[in-house]
Amino acid sequence: MSDLTFLALAMALAVALPVLAAPRENRENPLTYPETKTVDIVEEKFGEYISDPYRWLENDVREDPEVAKWVKAQNAVTNAYLEKLEGREVLTKSMTELFDFDDLGIPEEAGGKYFYERKSGGQNQAVLYVRDGADGTEHALIDPATWSADGTTALAGWKPSGDGSLLAYAVQDGGSDWRTLKVLDVQTGEVKSENIQWAKFSDLAWLPKNTGFLYSRFPKPEEGAAFQSLNADHAIYLHIIGADHAQDTKVYATPDQPELNHIAELTSDKEWVVITSSSGTDDRYELTLIKVDAPKLETRKLVSGFKNDWRLIDGIGDTLYFVTNKDAPRLRVVKADLSEEQPQFTELVAESDAVVDGSMIVGDRLVISYLVDAKSQLFIFDLDGKALGSLDLPGPGQVGSLSGSIKSDEGFFSFQSFNRPTTVFRYDPKSPPTIWAEPSLRFDPEAVEVTQRFYKSKDGTRIPMILVHMKGQDLSQGAPTLLYGYGGFNISVLPQYKPAWIAWIKAGGVFASANLRGGGEYGKIWHDGGRLQNKQNVFDDFIAAGEYLIGEGIAPENGLAIEGRSNGGLLIGAVMNQRPDLFTAGHAAVGVMDMLRFDRFTAGRYWVDDYGYPNKEQDFKTLLGYSPYHNIRTGVDYPALIVSTADTDDRVVPGHSFKYTARLQALDTGSEPHLIRIETRAGHGSGKPTDKLIEEYSDIYAFLGQATGLMLAK
Repeated sequence: MSDLTFLALAMALAVALPVLAAPRENRENPLTYPETKTVDIVEEKFGEYISDPYRWLENDVREDPEVAKWVKAQNAVTNAYLEKLEGREVLTKSMTELFDFDDLGIPEEAGGKYFYERKSGGQNQAVLYVRDGADGTEHALIDPATWSADGTTALAGWKPSGDGSLLAYAVQDGGSDWRTLKVLDVQTGEVKSENIQWAKFSDLAWLPKNTGFLYSRFPKPEEGAAFQSLNADHAIYLHIIGADHAQDTKVYATPDQPELNHIAELTSDKEWVVITSSSGTDDRYELTLIKVDAPKLETRKLVSGFKNDWRLIDGIGDTLYFVTNKDAPRLRVVKADLSEEQPQFTELVAESDAVVDGSMIVGDRLVISYLVDAKSQLFIFDLDGKALGSLDLPGPGQVGSLSGSIKSDEGFFSFQSFNRPTTVFRYDPKSPPTIWAEPSLRFDPEAVEVTQRFYKSKDGTRIPMILVHMKGQDLSQGAPTLLYGYGGFNISVLPQYKPAWIAWIKAGGVFASANLRGGGEYGKIWHDGGRLQNKQNVFDDFIAAGEYLIGEGIAPENGLAIEGRSNGGLLIGAVMNQRPDLFTAGHAAVGVMDMLRFDRFTAGRYWVDDYGYPNKEQDFKTLLGYSPYHNIRTGVDYPALIVSTADTDDRVVPGHSFKYTARLQALDTGSEPHLIRIETRAGHGSGKPTDKLIEEYSDIYAFLGQATGLMLAK
């Protein structure tokens, strides 16, 4: 199943030239924020004395009444401010129209049936459909709308059995990373007895004959600690259909290395289980194999040492195909013959100037998606590595999940761009790709212009940035500009269609997306250039993007807003501290704000690969140097800032945002509003219902629009 989805948009776009409102001046009477108590905590670390007066805000809002009271008070101030913003209702109307589209995922074939997701306009969650045959009549198989009154319970993963008779699926409640696994009889619609708890960071892999499936889970957390305790002792289990899940067989675990995570995949011919183990977020893995027909599911190590990236493409018989960065920072394709006592990897497709972003095998063809300056290109090879040509794409954009099988002559991939919703393509090696599903649009995507520029960072590094705006808009006249960035964890920020961004553009604004170091756009060197001791490069790249936008006249000096989520929320907090004079407004979403304690909660311990270890002196000094919470400067006028988080975010716990906001409000940071918007029954982002998304981004973009002078006419 692909997390990327097919979008069909029902709306009309007209060319909208920017109209500037008068920029909002500093308020003579600043907001009165809720009083936040402080505690006397000062700790000495490596000769530094670290004050942490708001540590009590790390407590779980569901377990601590005092934190819950603080959240209620903050939301009251924020809501009162947002309700008075001009243009908020206009944005709500615009986004309601823009979110009114069909959103169709890549299909997966099993036993002649095609399974896929679609979320139609007005639906909060995607519905899972099935067709008998590629052109058969569809019917709804799972509709999460019946699972909760508030629409916050989502379908968060699924996998059909090989013959398509059963479907294992995951339920996500309130945005949490925890999953409950269930099984559905596809023919009758009966939900079977399975109710497996505490699955997280898991694939679903069916064994032959559909007797059961492999999944990953953690031990049950202690009472009251599910949303904050560190995740440890991940293990792979085998569940037999109809059996008591308490008796599930532990197939693979590493009790001597409780920090490791393990994911199980099966080759399409169901002969080998490939277990990928990781210790953090860096792409360095070990590979362990299980022969499916072995008497006791005995394990065999294929790759040891956590030195390189290994991604299974597929396998047939004893031959497995992988993408790897071993001896190839921009990645290459190799194969291994498991019939050998000590298998060696043979190169099929060598490293090139472009970065391998994904791959699939369809029949006897290898399809590789490459990144060239943060845009996708598709190339075809035979299974001996001979180049056979390329596949045409609709334009500059992003190829999504590639779904194919070495045992089938049919594969699928998706394509989207900043101005184009997702189209799903079917690929047959004997002919060019054909459209399997495409959006029925009432506007011309060409009415929204997408161009790429390059600028220099502080150290002279050439950084790509994409600008998106209405065609015909004169950028030299300056328009309120929203600059987005991430810069971390080897994640490439590629062209993607977001209705909220289009709403900003329709209102006459410019959207800019910068491809910062720390991402994967140019391979391992680009990633390494923005992590650990090099993390400051990410902030320099983003600051240079802002300077470029203003220097070129694209954004007026009082009209540049910035936005980032998660690691990107950290980015916003850091650059606000370093260059408060450059930006007019900011949105820091679910950010990592306390860099000295991030590794103490839930998934935070995995992030040491990018951030370093707070308990190691060199890393500590680096982290302290840019930690948003610790570097807020008193006596300096900060731009308008809205922080957003959610009470059930168990990826980046909300205490990060709570503490950061409390300190920002308490210190002398100027008269611009510094607010926090705290969502209830929502997590890090996945599974958030459409109505919550519309409400959230109407609030936030009205806030940014007022600060930057974006005219939101009624």
